[in-house]
Order: sequence, then structure tokens, then C-alpha cells
Amino acid sequence: MGCTQSQKEPAQTTNPIGDVDKQLQKTEALDPYLKYGGSYSGDIKDTASFKYVSYDSMPVFGSDHKSLMSKHLTKELFYNLNNKKTSKGYTLSNAIMTGVVTPHLGVGATAGDEESWELFRDLYYPIIKDWHGYDAYTQKHPVDLDPSKIIFTEDQKLLFNEFVVSTRIRAARNISGYSLPPGTTDQDRACVENVLKQAFNGLTGELAGIYYELGSLTEEQTKSLLEQGFLFQIPSPRNLLTGAGAARSWPHNRGIFHNDSCTALAWVNEEDHCRIISMEVGGDIPSVFARFCALSNALKESAAANGTTLMWNDTLGFLGTCPSNLGTGLRASVMVCLPHFNRLMEAEHSQEDKELLETLCAKFDLQPRGSAGEHSAAVGAKFDISNKQRLGFSEVQLVQKMIDGVTKVIQIEKLLAEGTTVQSIRETL
Repeated sequence: MGCTQSQKEPAQTTNPIGDVDKQLQKTEALDPYLKYGGSYSGDIKDTASFKYVSYDSMPVFGSDHKSLMSKHLTKELFYNLNNKKTSKGYTLSNAIMTGVVTPHLGVGATAGDEESWELFRDLYYPIIKDWHGYDAYTQKHPVDLDPSKIIFTEDQKLLFNEFVVSTRIRAARNISGYSLPPGTTDQDRACVENVLKQAFNGLTGELAGIYYELGSLTEEQTKSLLEQGFLFQIPSPRNLLTGAGAARSWPHNRGIFHNDSCTALAWVNEEDHCRIISMEVGGDIPSVFARFCALSNALKESAAANGTTLMWNDTLGFLGTCPSNLGTGLRASVMVCLPHFNRLMEAEHSQEDKELLETLCAKFDLQPRGSAGEHSAAVGAKFDISNKQRLGFSEVQLVQKMIDGVTKVIQIEKLLAEGTTVQSIRETL
């Protein structure tokens, strides 16, 4: 039967994916944004340089579409949601556009405002389940921004200061009542920047610093910010910002804040209203987390002073533009020096040995990255290790997991340095 089936396949007169791809190649030369269907129908959010595509019928997904949106958007779901619109004018077409026109994206859907998360939840929730392993229909998300709850012993502090090169904790924050970048207006974007400027102006002590308007940067300031790695991504045809409409009117009402010691950073009106980042050289994670919590609280207080709050609910936690950055939206990471793990990545070692670091990190829901991403060695043996999870766990829980996991990684690194065999180590895991 197997041979009979394989013999029949070449005789097929149609190949749905193949035929679709041929059609798409013909359309691409006309307008790459209309390659997969849709039309320009005069969205109120259009600008001179960007027009939203409206899909009256199901987009044509080809073999190059990789996103969870393209996986979960059935014809039935499309037609159930397609006539719905939030009070700020965000539609299903707006929500799926970046995943349609930028097919390599992993998520492929965005929210344009707070209301989107409820109105289009039957699209977002299956995406969230696949990405986070979190069932938004039944689960609730905790929040805990109390740095005093972090357990970090003196022995751990000494260990981290020996092996950890730097620490960084970041997350997105958005102001309730204003559209998110993919669905915003010039007025909303300016109002968001104003709320955030007030927050930055109110920072004192260690957090006090300077806000730079992106459109007003001098050549010298731009060079300095680039050298420090502080400038956020510039919109390109391959990233989420452009296809979602989040790069309209660039660079107006965007900016970057950092404190005087460059340990607190904030990006304004990029993918989200605000991306807050706390960082410092070395491995004092409680210090970095405390600064992160202080930044988050400053934004919360500024929002309250303007009669609003941060976007948050007890199902999805902190809300934002992309389903991948919900919940805590938090990425806690360390750059840690692991020369003996790095040697295991070399060609003469077995695949199982090469995966020892990844296997160990997985037990704490952490993700190690070498210089070329996952499963690769690291230049200077410096690996980036961060939490995988965002939803279903509080900020304190995720930072604690990272501390506990990296502690174990460093302990194993020391065992490798002492000559303990990989097999012996693996037996203890």
C-alpha cells in the first residue's frame, strides 16, 4: 500500500501549496503587501507612507508562512471575527496583517489596544497556549513586584560575581486608555510620550537621568547611544513593527531614557508604549530586580497621576502589542562565563555532551544562547541564559528560578573544571 500511494502522488494534477506559491509569485511583483490577498480600503489610521491592508476574505497562506496566527486562523474563525472592530477602530485585518505580509514571523498577530485582547481572544488565546503553554480560558496570572522576596545568599553572590559578566531584566509596560503602537494615532502616541516623560522627570536618586527624543538626536548622541547598545531596532521590512503599522510617523514621539549611571533604560513608543530595562555589570540580581521594580512603579504612579493605569488584567497580566510578551512580559538574563561548557560544544564531543547545558537549563525553564543562538558555542565562553516563561508565574518566581538555575549551572561548570566526567554529572541530573 505504501508503494501504491507514493506512485499516485506524482500523478496529482493539483498541489494546493505549490499552486498557491505560484500564484503568490505572480502577485508579488505588483505589490508585496497584497501578495497574499486583501486590498487598500482607506483605513482611518493610514499615513502617507503606510496603508493598512483590509482582508474581506481569508488571506492566502503559502508554504513560507510560519506563524502561529496562520496555523490557528481558520476560515470559520476569520469570518466570525472579520466584522468586529474595537472602539478605537482596530480590526481583525489590522491584527493579522504583520503575520500575513511578514510570513517568517513566529507569532504573526498583534493587538492595537486593550479591547483587542477580549474582542479577538479566540485568535489570541490558542496562539498564547502554543507559545506559553498557558490556557488563558481557564488560568489566572499572578503578579509580584516585591524584590525583598528574592532569596540570594552571600555564597550565591560570591559565585555570581565570579562567573556572571552582566545582568539584565526587561519588560514592556503600556498605558491604559491609549492605543498600542500598531493601532495608535499621532495624538495617542504624543499623549503616551507625555505620560512617560512625566514619569522620567519624577525619578530621583539613582534613577534620575535624561530623556532623548529620537527625532532630535544629534550625530554625536546617536553614535554614543549606538556604542552603548541603547538604540532600539530601526523598522525594516522583516520585523514586526513595519507590517503591523507600528512604525508609522517614525521617529516622532519616540525616545530613549537612561539614568546617569546607565543602569536603567526605557524605550518609548517602539513595539510597546514603554520597554523598561534594568542592568548592571556583575551578578547582583537582587539589585537589578529592585531597580526594575522601582521603574515599573514609577510608570504606574505617573499613569495614576494622569487619571489612568497600566494595562493589566488577571488573565493575561501586563498587556502589550505581541502575544509573546504578556503576563510578566519579563526577560531576566545573565551573561555568564562558562569555558568548560563551551568546550563541550566543540566538534569532538557527542551531541548529548553538547546539549548538557541546554538539558540542565531546561530543568529550571531557562534558555541558554551561544554566539550563534541556541545549541552553539559562545565567543569568549560568554553565554546568555534567560527565563523561557512569561505567563502563569509572577516576576519574583521567574527571577528566583533564574537565580536557582544559574547557581546550578555554575556549580556544574566548577565540577567540569575539576575533571568530573559528563557521564557522572548527567547521572545526578
